[in-house]
Amino acid sequence: MAPGAPSSSPSPILAVLLFSSLVLCPAQAIVVYTDREVYGAVGSRVTLHCSFWSSEWVSDDISFTWRYQPEGGRDAISIFHYAKGQPYIDEVGTFKERIQWVGDPRWKDGSIVIHNLDYSDNGTFTCDVKNPPDIVGKTSQVTLYVFEKVPTRYGVVLGAVIGGVLGVVLLLLLLFYLVRYCWLRRQAALQRRLSAMEKGKLHKPSKDSSKRGRQTPVLYAMLDHSRSTKAASEKKSKGLGESRKDKK
Repeated sequence: MAPGAPSSSPSPILAVLLFSSLVLCPAQAIVVYTDREVYGAVGSRVTLHCSFWSSEWVSDDISFTWRYQPEGGRDAISIFHYAKGQPYIDEVGTFKERIQWVGDPRWKDGSIVIHNLDYSDNGTFTCDVKNPPDIVGKTSQVTLYVFEKVPTRYGVVLGAVIGGVLGVVLLLLLLFYLVRYCWLRRQAALQRRLSAMEKGKLHKPSKDSSKRGRQTPVLYAMLDHSRSTKAASEKKSKGLGESRKDKK
Protein backbone atom coordinates (compact mmCIF):
# COMPACT_ATOMS: atom_id res chain seq x y z
CA MET A 1 0.00 0.00 0.00
CA ALA A 2 1.41 3.36 -1.01
CA PRO A 3 2.00 6.02 1.60
CA GLY A 4 -0.91 8.39 1.97
CA ALA A 5 -3.38 5.91 0.46
CA PRO A 6 -6.72 5.54 2.33
CA SER A 7 -7.04 2.57 4.71
CA SER A 8 -8.99 -0.45 3.53
CA SER A 9 -12.54 -1.12 4.89
CA PRO A 10 -13.07 -3.82 7.56
CA SER A 11 -13.52 -7.38 6.37
CA PRO A 12 -17.10 -8.74 5.86
CA ILE A 13 -16.62 -11.40 8.59
CA LEU A 14 -15.74 -8.80 11.21
CA ALA A 15 -18.78 -6.74 10.22
CA VAL A 16 -21.09 -9.74 10.59
CA LEU A 17 -19.68 -10.55 14.03
CA LEU A 18 -20.07 -6.95 15.15
CA PHE A 19 -23.68 -6.84 13.90
CA SER A 20 -24.60 -10.10 15.63
CA SER A 21 -23.07 -8.98 18.94
CA LEU A 22 -24.85 -5.61 18.87
CA VAL A 23 -28.22 -6.46 17.32
CA LEU A 24 -28.93 -10.10 18.01
CA CYS A 25 -29.49 -10.76 21.73
CA PRO A 26 -28.68 -14.25 22.91
CA ALA A 27 -31.77 -16.12 24.20
CA GLN A 28 -31.92 -16.82 27.93
CA ALA A 29 -32.57 -20.46 28.77
CA ILE A 30 -35.72 -21.07 30.79
CA VAL A 31 -35.29 -23.39 33.78
CA VAL A 32 -38.03 -25.85 34.79
CA TYR A 33 -38.26 -27.54 38.20
CA THR A 34 -40.11 -30.70 39.28
CA ASP A 35 -39.76 -33.33 41.99
CA ARG A 36 -37.58 -36.29 41.16
CA GLU A 37 -40.02 -38.88 42.49
CA VAL A 38 -43.56 -38.91 43.85
CA TYR A 39 -45.46 -41.75 45.52
CA GLY A 40 -49.14 -42.50 45.62
CA ALA A 41 -51.51 -45.24 46.71
CA VAL A 42 -54.02 -46.98 44.48
CA GLY A 43 -57.27 -45.03 44.34
CA SER A 44 -55.75 -41.87 45.83
CA ARG A 45 -54.52 -38.71 44.12
CA VAL A 46 -51.11 -37.12 43.67
CA THR A 47 -49.89 -33.64 42.76
CA LEU A 48 -47.21 -33.26 40.11
CA HIS A 49 -45.51 -29.96 40.87
CA CYS A 50 -43.93 -27.87 38.13
CA SER A 51 -42.38 -24.42 38.43
CA PHE A 52 -39.94 -22.42 36.36
CA TRP A 53 -37.51 -19.53 36.30
CA SER A 54 -37.39 -17.11 33.39
CA SER A 55 -35.48 -13.91 32.72
CA GLU A 56 -38.63 -12.46 31.15
CA TRP A 57 -41.89 -11.34 32.71
CA VAL A 58 -44.68 -13.89 32.59
CA SER A 59 -46.10 -13.57 29.11
CA ASP A 60 -49.74 -13.81 28.06
CA ASP A 61 -48.56 -16.46 25.62
CA ILE A 62 -47.06 -18.69 28.30
CA SER A 63 -47.71 -22.41 27.85
CA PHE A 64 -47.33 -25.58 29.91
CA THR A 65 -47.19 -29.06 28.44
CA TRP A 66 -47.21 -32.37 30.34
CA ARG A 67 -46.14 -35.59 28.64
CA TYR A 68 -46.32 -39.14 29.95
CA GLN A 69 -44.06 -42.09 29.22
CA PRO A 70 -45.31 -45.38 30.68
CA GLU A 71 -42.97 -47.55 32.71
CA GLY A 72 -40.98 -49.65 30.23
CA GLY A 73 -42.33 -47.65 27.27
CA ARG A 74 -40.32 -45.77 24.66
CA ASP A 75 -42.68 -43.09 23.43
CA ALA A 76 -44.09 -40.17 25.42
CA ILE A 77 -47.60 -38.92 24.82
CA SER A 78 -49.07 -35.50 25.53
CA ILE A 79 -51.68 -35.65 28.30
CA PHE A 80 -52.14 -31.96 29.20
CA HIS A 81 -51.60 -28.55 27.62
CA TYR A 82 -52.16 -25.02 28.90
CA ALA A 83 -52.13 -22.04 26.53
CA LYS A 84 -53.84 -18.67 26.16
CA GLY A 85 -55.13 -18.91 29.72
CA GLN A 86 -57.03 -22.16 29.08
CA PRO A 87 -56.22 -25.75 30.13
CA TYR A 88 -56.66 -28.53 27.58
CA ILE A 89 -56.93 -32.02 29.08
CA ASP A 90 -56.54 -35.28 27.19
CA GLU A 91 -60.01 -36.59 26.42
CA VAL A 92 -59.14 -39.95 24.92
CA GLY A 93 -56.07 -41.30 26.74
CA THR A 94 -55.61 -43.25 29.94
CA PHE A 95 -55.84 -40.07 32.04
CA LYS A 96 -59.23 -39.05 30.65
CA GLU A 97 -61.20 -37.06 33.23
CA ARG A 98 -58.54 -37.76 35.87
CA ILE A 99 -56.32 -34.67 35.43
CA GLN A 100 -56.97 -31.41 37.27
CA TRP A 101 -55.18 -28.12 36.58
CA VAL A 102 -54.06 -26.47 39.87
CA GLY A 103 -51.30 -24.22 38.55
CA ASP A 104 -51.15 -20.44 38.32
CA PRO A 105 -48.92 -18.82 35.69
CA ARG A 106 -48.75 -15.59 37.72
CA TRP A 107 -46.88 -17.54 40.41
CA LYS A 108 -44.88 -19.49 37.81
CA ASP A 109 -46.72 -22.67 38.73
CA GLY A 110 -47.79 -25.31 36.22
CA SER A 111 -48.80 -28.14 38.59
CA ILE A 112 -51.47 -30.74 37.87
CA VAL A 113 -53.28 -33.34 40.00
CA ILE A 114 -53.93 -36.93 38.92
CA HIS A 115 -56.94 -38.56 40.57
CA ASN A 116 -57.85 -42.22 41.11
CA LEU A 117 -54.34 -43.61 40.72
CA ASP A 118 -53.77 -47.06 39.28
CA TYR A 119 -50.76 -49.33 38.84
CA SER A 120 -50.79 -48.53 35.12
CA ASP A 121 -49.97 -44.89 35.95
CA ASN A 122 -46.40 -45.80 36.88
CA GLY A 123 -44.04 -43.93 34.61
CA THR A 124 -42.27 -40.65 33.88
CA PHE A 125 -44.03 -37.31 33.52
CA THR A 126 -42.32 -34.41 31.75
CA CYS A 127 -43.12 -30.73 32.24
CA ASP A 128 -42.25 -28.28 29.47
CA VAL A 129 -42.69 -24.49 29.81
CA LYS A 130 -42.53 -21.77 27.15
CA ASN A 131 -42.57 -18.09 28.14
CA PRO A 132 -42.10 -16.13 24.90
CA PRO A 133 -39.67 -14.76 24.01
CA ASP A 134 -37.95 -17.05 26.52
CA ILE A 135 -38.61 -20.39 24.86
CA VAL A 136 -35.21 -22.12 24.96
CA GLY A 137 -34.51 -24.47 27.83
CA LYS A 138 -34.61 -28.02 29.12
CA THR A 139 -37.65 -29.84 30.38
CA SER A 140 -37.92 -31.47 33.80
CA GLN A 141 -39.07 -34.98 34.64
CA VAL A 142 -40.75 -36.60 37.66
CA THR A 143 -41.24 -40.34 38.15
CA LEU A 144 -44.51 -41.61 39.62
CA TYR A 145 -44.64 -44.81 41.69
CA VAL A 146 -48.04 -46.23 42.59
CA PHE A 147 -48.30 -48.73 45.47
CA GLU A 148 -51.09 -50.48 47.27
CA LYS A 149 -49.85 -48.68 50.39
CA VAL A 150 -47.38 -45.83 50.19
CA PRO A 151 -44.11 -46.98 51.84
CA THR A 152 -42.48 -44.88 54.51
CA ARG A 153 -39.26 -43.47 53.17
CA TYR A 154 -36.03 -43.51 55.15
CA GLY A 155 -35.74 -39.75 55.00
CA VAL A 156 -39.17 -39.30 56.58
CA VAL A 157 -38.27 -41.67 59.43
CA LEU A 158 -34.93 -39.96 59.97
CA GLY A 159 -36.60 -36.55 59.97
CA ALA A 160 -39.16 -37.73 62.52
CA VAL A 161 -36.42 -39.10 64.80
CA ILE A 162 -34.40 -35.89 64.57
CA GLY A 163 -37.52 -33.83 65.20
CA GLY A 164 -38.36 -35.92 68.27
CA VAL A 165 -34.86 -35.54 69.70
CA LEU A 166 -34.91 -31.79 69.13
CA GLY A 167 -38.32 -31.60 70.80
CA VAL A 168 -37.04 -33.44 73.90
CA VAL A 169 -33.98 -31.18 74.08
CA LEU A 170 -36.13 -28.06 73.83
CA LEU A 171 -38.46 -29.39 76.52
CA LEU A 172 -35.53 -30.07 78.87
CA LEU A 173 -34.13 -26.60 78.25
CA LEU A 174 -37.54 -25.10 78.97
CA LEU A 175 -37.82 -27.03 82.24
CA PHE A 176 -34.28 -26.00 83.23
CA TYR A 177 -34.97 -22.32 82.69
CA LEU A 178 -38.32 -22.59 84.46
CA VAL A 179 -36.74 -24.20 87.55
CA ARG A 180 -33.92 -21.65 87.49
CA TYR A 181 -36.41 -18.79 87.24
CA CYS A 182 -38.43 -20.12 90.22
CA TRP A 183 -35.25 -20.59 92.26
CA LEU A 184 -34.01 -17.08 91.53
CA ARG A 185 -37.39 -15.65 92.37
CA ARG A 186 -37.44 -17.48 95.69
CA GLN A 187 -33.93 -16.32 96.50
CA ALA A 188 -34.93 -12.74 95.76
CA ALA A 189 -37.94 -13.05 98.07
CA LEU A 190 -35.76 -14.43 100.87
CA GLN A 191 -33.26 -11.63 100.35
CA ARG A 192 -36.02 -9.05 100.63
CA ARG A 193 -37.26 -10.63 103.86
CA LEU A 194 -33.76 -10.68 105.38
CA SER A 195 -33.17 -7.06 104.45
CA ALA A 196 -36.54 -6.11 105.96
CA MET A 197 -35.66 -7.92 109.19
CA GLU A 198 -32.29 -6.20 109.36
CA LYS A 199 -33.90 -2.82 108.87
CA GLY A 200 -36.39 -3.60 111.68
CA LYS A 201 -33.57 -4.48 114.08
CA LEU A 202 -31.78 -1.25 113.27
CA HIS A 203 -34.90 0.83 113.91
CA LYS A 204 -35.73 -0.78 117.31
CA PRO A 205 -32.69 0.57 119.29
CA SER A 206 -33.38 4.06 118.06
CA LYS A 207 -36.95 3.79 119.28
CA ASP A 208 -35.80 2.50 122.70
CA SER A 209 -33.28 5.28 122.98
CA SER A 210 -35.94 7.86 122.16
CA LYS A 211 -38.19 6.35 124.82
CA ARG A 212 -35.34 6.45 127.29
CA GLY A 213 -34.63 10.02 126.30
CA ARG A 214 -38.27 10.96 126.96
CA GLN A 215 -38.35 9.02 130.26
CA THR A 216 -35.14 10.63 131.71
CA PRO A 217 -36.60 14.11 132.29
CA VAL A 218 -39.64 12.55 133.92
CA LEU A 219 -37.47 10.60 136.33
CA TYR A 220 -35.47 13.71 137.17
CA ALA A 221 -38.68 15.62 137.83
CA MET A 222 -39.97 12.87 140.10
CA LEU A 223 -36.70 12.85 142.04
CA ASP A 224 -36.78 16.65 142.44
CA HIS A 225 -40.38 16.50 143.64
CA SER A 226 -39.58 13.80 146.20
CA ARG A 227 -36.59 15.84 147.45
CA SER A 228 -38.67 18.99 147.78
CA THR A 229 -41.45 17.21 149.68
CA LYS A 230 -38.86 15.64 151.97
CA ALA A 231 -37.31 19.04 152.66
CA ALA A 232 -40.70 20.56 153.33
CA SER A 233 -41.59 17.79 155.78
CA GLU A 234 -38.27 18.25 157.58
CA LYS A 235 -38.92 21.99 157.88
CA LYS A 236 -42.37 21.35 159.29
CA SER A 237 -41.02 18.96 161.90
CA LYS A 238 -38.35 21.47 162.89
CA GLY A 239 -40.98 24.22 163.18
CA LEU A 240 -43.20 22.08 165.38
CA GLY A 241 -40.26 21.22 167.61
CA GLU A 242 -39.32 24.86 168.06
CA SER A 243 -42.92 25.87 168.84
CA ARG A 244 -43.12 23.22 171.56
CA LYS A 245 -39.92 24.50 173.11
CA ASP A 246 -41.29 28.02 173.13
CA LYS A 247 -44.49 26.93 174.93
CA LYS A 248 -42.48 25.33 177.69
